[in-house]
Amino acid sequence: MAADRSSLEMPVEKESSLIFFVNGKKVTEPSPDPECTLLTYLRQKLRLCGTKLGCGEGGCGACTVMLSRFDRATNSFKHLAVNACLMPVCAMHGCAVTTIEGIGSTRTRLHPVQERLAKAHGSQCGFCTPGIVMSMYALLRSMPLPSMKDLEIAFQGNLCRCTGYRPILEGYKTFTKEFSCGMGDKCCKLKSKENGNGCGADINVDDQLFERSKFLPFDPSQEPIFPPELHLNSQYDVDNLVFIGPRSIWYRPVDLVDLLKLKSEHPHGKIIVGNTEVGVEMKFKQFLYTVHINPIKVPELNEIRELKDSILFGSAVTLMDIEDYLRERIEKLPEQETRFFRCAVKMLHYFAGKQIRNVASLGGNIMTGSPISDMNPILTAACAQLKVCSLIDGQIQTREVQMGPGFFISYRKNIIAPHEVLVGIYFPKSMKDQYFVAFKQARRRDDDIAIVNTAINVTFEPHTNVIGNIYMAFGGMAPITVMTPKTSQIMLKQKWNRILVERVAESLCAELPLEPSAPGGMIAYRRSLVISLFYKAYLAISQELIKSGIMQFDDIPERELSGANTFHTPILKSAQLFEKVCSEQSICDPIGRPQVHASALKQATGEAIYCDDIPPQVNELYLALVLSTKAHANIISIDASEALRQQGVHAFFSSKDLSEHENAVGSFLHDEEVFAAGKVNCQGQVIGAIVADSQVLAQRAARLVHIKYEELSPVIITIEQAIEHKSYFDHYPQFIEKGNLEQAFSVSDHVYEGSCRMGGQEHFYLETNVCVATPRDSDEIELFCSTQNPSEIQRLAAHVLALPCHKVVCRAKRLGGGFGGKESRSLILALPVALACHRLRRPVRCMLDRDEDMMSTGTRHPSLFKYKLGFTKEGLITACDIECYANAGLSMDLSFSSLDRTMKHFENCYRIPNVKVGGWLCKTNLPSNTAFRGFGGPQGMFAAEHIIRDVAHIVGKDLVDVMKLNFYKTGDRTHYNQQLEYFPIERCLHECLDQSKFYEKRKEIQVFNGNNRWRKRGISLVPTKYGIAFGGMHLNQSGALVNIYLDGSVLLTHGGVEIGQGLHTKMIQCCARALNIPPELVHISETATDRVPNTSPTAASVGSDLNGMAVLNACEKLNHRLKPIKEANPQCTWKEWIKKAYFERISLSATGFYKIPDLGYHPITDPYARQYNYYTNGVGVSVVEIDCLTGDHQVLSTDIVMDIGSSLNPAIDIGQIEGAFMQGYGLFVLEELIYSPQGALYSRGPGMYKIPGFADIPGEFNVSLLTGAPNPRAVYSSKAVGEPPLFIGSAVFFAIKEAIAAARAERGLSSNFRLEAPAAAARIRMACEDEFTELIDQPPPHTFTPWNVVP
Repeated sequence: MAADRSSLEMPVEKESSLIFFVNGKKVTEPSPDPECTLLTYLRQKLRLCGTKLGCGEGGCGACTVMLSRFDRATNSFKHLAVNACLMPVCAMHGCAVTTIEGIGSTRTRLHPVQERLAKAHGSQCGFCTPGIVMSMYALLRSMPLPSMKDLEIAFQGNLCRCTGYRPILEGYKTFTKEFSCGMGDKCCKLKSKENGNGCGADINVDDQLFERSKFLPFDPSQEPIFPPELHLNSQYDVDNLVFIGPRSIWYRPVDLVDLLKLKSEHPHGKIIVGNTEVGVEMKFKQFLYTVHINPIKVPELNEIRELKDSILFGSAVTLMDIEDYLRERIEKLPEQETRFFRCAVKMLHYFAGKQIRNVASLGGNIMTGSPISDMNPILTAACAQLKVCSLIDGQIQTREVQMGPGFFISYRKNIIAPHEVLVGIYFPKSMKDQYFVAFKQARRRDDDIAIVNTAINVTFEPHTNVIGNIYMAFGGMAPITVMTPKTSQIMLKQKWNRILVERVAESLCAELPLEPSAPGGMIAYRRSLVISLFYKAYLAISQELIKSGIMQFDDIPERELSGANTFHTPILKSAQLFEKVCSEQSICDPIGRPQVHASALKQATGEAIYCDDIPPQVNELYLALVLSTKAHANIISIDASEALRQQGVHAFFSSKDLSEHENAVGSFLHDEEVFAAGKVNCQGQVIGAIVADSQVLAQRAARLVHIKYEELSPVIITIEQAIEHKSYFDHYPQFIEKGNLEQAFSVSDHVYEGSCRMGGQEHFYLETNVCVATPRDSDEIELFCSTQNPSEIQRLAAHVLALPCHKVVCRAKRLGGGFGGKESRSLILALPVALACHRLRRPVRCMLDRDEDMMSTGTRHPSLFKYKLGFTKEGLITACDIECYANAGLSMDLSFSSLDRTMKHFENCYRIPNVKVGGWLCKTNLPSNTAFRGFGGPQGMFAAEHIIRDVAHIVGKDLVDVMKLNFYKTGDRTHYNQQLEYFPIERCLHECLDQSKFYEKRKEIQVFNGNNRWRKRGISLVPTKYGIAFGGMHLNQSGALVNIYLDGSVLLTHGGVEIGQGLHTKMIQCCARALNIPPELVHISETATDRVPNTSPTAASVGSDLNGMAVLNACEKLNHRLKPIKEANPQCTWKEWIKKAYFERISLSATGFYKIPDLGYHPITDPYARQYNYYTNGVGVSVVEIDCLTGDHQVLSTDIVMDIGSSLNPAIDIGQIEGAFMQGYGLFVLEELIYSPQGALYSRGPGMYKIPGFADIPGEFNVSLLTGAPNPRAVYSSKAVGEPPLFIGSAVFFAIKEAIAAARAERGLSSNFRLEAPAAAARIRMACEDEFTELIDQPPPHTFTPWNVVP
């Protein structure tokens, strides 16, 4: 229904047209929709699809574009990186937008920003690449010679799930003042590397993955100019605007009177500056705001004015402009006046990402009133004055409001009336005896909301440490920002000393309680943070008083001083070492060389096409899923009548549209349903699908489908609940046994029982699941699907549509990440889309929103282990009885195979002669958990590393010595009887110990820990042994098709899917070597079931092994056919040979096939056959520092040595190692899945689910590939690399555990304590038990219902 124009009185005469520029071209939109985002407009209206949708909430940066404005007040241009997914298109009037397409192209000229990222190997799946390129481009447009610190800030709002970030920074640091040089290729930094003066001096080892001397030069003067029309015509800035959409209206007033008039007429109209909060509410909470008011041209709201005792910032001034202005004044004003400013600047650095700070305003932050706002506690503690205006009887009325006690009255509400407008905020200048500090603790330092934050404003009596006045404000402890008047009263007239700290700690505990079921969970941690953050403030202010001579140096023990510090991102140091190619190798032979990813340049220019980038077809419809809101319930009724009445809605599909047979699907067992029939077993289960003309219509209609439920009990979410209710899948538990366990225990010197637990992990591929289906003829269908398993989608779609497979074609050109999440779970989207297309005979498309994808597609399996060990007094393990529990969710999916790998990897690299491994597959009311990089292996090895550490601890031996004592040796057999033919783990270990300077660092850590009470460091070493092969023997096969054309070019197709792992690049290299041609002659277009049939999923790290050998097989056939031609014409070129072969009617097309030989393990029928083709090994060492007061941490260094045989492509392989490590680090330390006790997923986007960011990479990150270790069982002596390095990320977890043990030793506590993974800040802090945590009372677990549970 259109907005009622008569009821919306406008201070302008007529509706306006929206005018802005995109990539230098003028865009005029006569009827813009206020609800439409810039991203939607770019992709759907302008068909500029280089800009990607990753999350829709401004949390991943995939949608980053550059917004340029001319500031007439300063006569300067502003170039800002912004999130297009949040920016309303209506806000673009008079602006210039630059997208990835506007800066360079592979068809014309690359921009240096695009080229350097690609050639430094900083693009893998490429879905995040355009956003990262645009963040860097916007930085260079504003700052042609940035510093590394500027780089760090520029990428705060960008995420990458593939690369591990290191190559991106390596490529882009060449633009910085620290690393750029006018000497070009004569630069001494380059020459030192070329001369082998670095760590790559070994003549057989190379350390250059790219040559920066060959990069295009960057010339800032050659950038496109700002559109002259916008520059010269001030009318764009002075016109009142109004845009009327179907459901809402957008105003842009240009003076204060008009703004106040609008607010008086529409008191509940939303004032929008950056749209960073309202945009999220509209997208994910489905809020409808009928009136949008954009005041960015009202002078009073944009002014910055310095007064005698304060600085006035207009409420629409962006956070970035505030920060920049404060930094400038800090440099010029006396230090004593800038203490509040410094505090604000420090906090603004960690406020969201730069894209958000570039457009978000402080006024919006205050009025939103979030209880975990970063700035509200600072302003509250400062009792900042606010300037508020309203229009009364046509006159502007101004009043000043003080933030502080009573300002916030309830959740997101304050004392400013609806008809009033916040016009300005006064930042006070501090006084000589006034000190101001603020701290924030979040799950991740950069771009994250606070768990708890605080600001403390204390004024001392002149020249003393006696408190004259104090204000303390806390966020995250109530529905509003709260102050602590009772505690502050206690502190008045008291000396600032340790005695006061003890009184304050007790008082804060009493004044800021939290109910055990309070929203946000982490109750004990949040309460302890209140005290810890106050203590950090005490230490920080004490150091200032010591500097001023007011307190004595020894008033604070020296080893406690570092407790005031917070972590800062260091400038990255790194090295990558790999084997040089043989000097006799042909220059055209690409094997072993660091070749650039075949699609990297296209990805860096936005020209790479992903599934949702396919242009819409004529008559195309959009599908939206209807998902369950209950975890365990009978479906009483489904009423889609209201949805179907909506104009533009065409159909609703449910289980009634399929037979019971057609509706039953699944990867191996058909124990799932396309649409839930009669009963739902998890929240997020697909119940139905709406098909409409557009995405907006389909999603709105889907919310109008009314479902009545009858809730059932029990609702089983956690492993412990499954154990309690004995909720297991049929045929479980299963066991693997070897040796005589009872006898081994009876003669053991020690018998010990222990346990460990780890959570799941969201895949968080940047491209969510997407499918486009097109009808072909009357009984054929073509699917373009973001899947790792096209053949399975083909097979299941044929099943659901009752068609033979040869009438269903599934294609996948490239995926924006997968990591196992698109191996089997793509079916939940692809099958409804296929059904709708087939029944309606029209093209149908759907791309899941981030929250839909996360709540419905499953995760890595959370796992629990209980073990009993027998071992000698020397630490040799002789027996292990272990129980493995995996949370599988509602269906079998691939869980049986994942648990099998867990059971076969529980011992990692350690030989245990007597073993009993039991596996329990828990059936719970969660979406079906599924494959994830490592596929059960990391869970099993996690148990192994706990076991080896328990043994070392009990026998009192050095961990490394106990590891060596228990390592497998070449020739040993595993507990499933596979013989280890070559096992280089000790070589990897010794090289990693040397590379990391392990023993030297361990001694330094002991000294550091002795000198610091509240900072502790730990170092840990982790080996890995990962078996390479699919668990199901039939999957270890592949095919290829090689077509040679008359011009000599080669089109290669194989059974693998390009997910970003560089598979196509490696296959091109294999084909080029096999045919002895340059790789430029070989091209791979896509993976399709009508070219290579019956393909296995691209998974299990065997993509290169299987498909590479199939490619070789096809090339061998072609070489055999071409051999007579070559022998008869040795002087001819490749193209001439091909032409001659064609005229002699020799087939230039060949298929290839390969199956891994000698596999066939079965515990009964063939117990000595191979389970795995071979093993990939590696060792990693990480050093970590933790903040014992907050649980924060920083990875100081990581060294990895991997045995991957003879690398096909060192650049891609090292990129895989680094990316896997960072993903493993996320698994074991950062990434927490948060579920309600009723099974609702709270962490359904980057706002609550935190993957590692740029600032989380190790400060020093070194990766070496083992040299001289060819593997005879894979293509060109290589080894699989995708999954094996992931477990090395656990080195950070175990280093954190070492650091916690050092903290516990301060109190005489045991170093043998339980720490669950992920070792998030809350777990780290609460494990560092001290006098502050002892103050926190914790109710017994079963006396309340927690806000969240751990699955």
